[in-house]
Amino acid sequence: MKKDLRIIWPNNKITNAKEGEDWFINAEKANIKIPKGCLVGNCGVCEIDVNGKVIRPCVRSIEYKNKTHLKIDFSTDPYW
Repeated sequence: MKKDLRIIWPNNKITNAKEGEDWFINAEKANIKIPKGCLVGNCGVCEIDVNGKVIRPCVRSIEYKNKTHLKIDFSTDPYW
């Protein structure tokens, strides 16, 4: 059974998601646009910070990892 998660976005909007769902679709529900680049995990343009860990949502779906809520921040890369 897929776990339900609460996602808290940088604009303080909250969405509900199930484990395995797409990050980009859930971000749109919160009126957040995650930048897109190569969409295969090479460039890092889409990186977001999930509970303190940087992930690339283009190659990872939403994961439970023993947390009932996920706090999202945008990563910053000084080279972009």
